[in-house]
Amino acid sequence: MENSHSPIEQLRSAVKQLWDELSPAERAVCQFLISAAPEQILFSSAQELGTASGTSNATVIRTMQRLGFGGLPGLKRALAGEFTSAVAPDVRLRQRISHVGHDLSAIWTRVFDEARERVDHCRRLYDAEAFQRAIEVMAHASSVLVYGAGASEPSARYFALKLGRRGHRARAVSATGFALADDLLSLQHGEAVVIFQPARKLRELTVLIDRAHAVGAGVILISDDLGSFADRVDAVLAAPHTPTGISAEPLTGIIVADALLLALDSVDETRSVEHSHQLTALREQLLGPRIR
Repeated sequence: MENSHSPIEQLRSAVKQLWDELSPAERAVCQFLISAAPEQILFSSAQELGTASGTSNATVIRTMQRLGFGGLPGLKRALAGEFTSAVAPDVRLRQRISHVGHDLSAIWTRVFDEARERVDHCRRLYDAEAFQRAIEVMAHASSVLVYGAGASEPSARYFALKLGRRGHRARAVSATGFALADDLLSLQHGEAVVIFQPARKLRELTVLIDRAHAVGAGVILISDDLGSFADRVDAVLAAPHTPTGISAEPLTGIIVADALLLALDSVDETRSVEHSHQLTALREQLLGPRIR
């Protein structure tokens, strides 16, 4: 799909090319999406769009996949990029509140709907080869530097903490600007760098990857943008960001981290189990034995 056109133009172009191949229900979805305001699509769940188009949430998701967006979150992500650059944050917040309304049950449902859409989209973007490469890089690394700035920092800190509990030397880094230089200086050959890429492209990421190449450290990128730095890192794993701000930014990054952790456990079960045992023993020394 041509990136030089707006998301709506991309959608119209894809619909035009595939119209004869689409089912009546898929055509109904397309007709509604083309006529709808971008913000209506952005803040609606697949269920709501299915109802509005007289179809179903499954039809909406299938239609977006056939049109090349990978699912509804893919279209939302494309819309969000243009929407956020043209609309001020406070205006976006007012629109989000206006669309959700004041029904507390509806608000609860909306958050879970978007979270589920993001998780499902992340699962569909699974790349078996990239995942295996990431595990190989980490399993053979002497230590792991986990980087995450801004909204990506919680994912980085969580991952580094969990790695440490499994017996892997790991440190979380979130510095930006010249303060990052000290962390880059300590990076060594044979280590691994895991980057949770924030929504905003940072110069720090380029410098970090350059430094990793210079010293001979492997690099794994966990990102919403699969094309970003793809040719400069060992593996890129998809972690779709929120297109609306309704669900937490680190959500999918943490889930990808959990998948990596479980895979590392399977690669070196002895180390993981032994360090889990040591952690439990230390906790009992500090807090007393658990009540069984």
